[in-house]
Amino acid sequence: QVQLIESGGGVVQAGGSLRLSCAASGDMFTNYAMAWFRQAPGKEREFVSTIHNSGRSSYSADSVKGRFTISRDNAKNSVFLQMSNLKPEDTAVYYCAARSTYNPIARDVHYPYWGQGTQVTVSS
Repeated sequence: QVQLIESGGGVVQAGGSLRLSCAASGDMFTNYAMAWFRQAPGKEREFVSTIHNSGRSSYSADSVKGRFTISRDNAKNSVFLQMSNLKPEDTAVYYCAARSTYNPIARDVHYPYWGQGTQVTVSS
């Protein structure tokens, strides 16, 4: 099993940037593909980005392509989400998630491990 703790959320103006971090503990970090999801008030949780166990491949939702970048540091057991040119519609709770194999089309129900979430609020 792996435990996940997100950090880095906050309030930012539209057009600004934030970097989210997710620290993993427990099982070997490279055993897991990692992903970010988000959930806005009154909406379903949606996929944001995922990255291969090795970090060699990644995939992002169309809504964030060109603005968000997922990365990982396997030596530090951490995954990151660099968010730029933020928009009010990016406002949500952002969750880090883990599963054993990399699958760009895996839905949230296919991820067994989750962090507690970190709030990102983008003001207009």
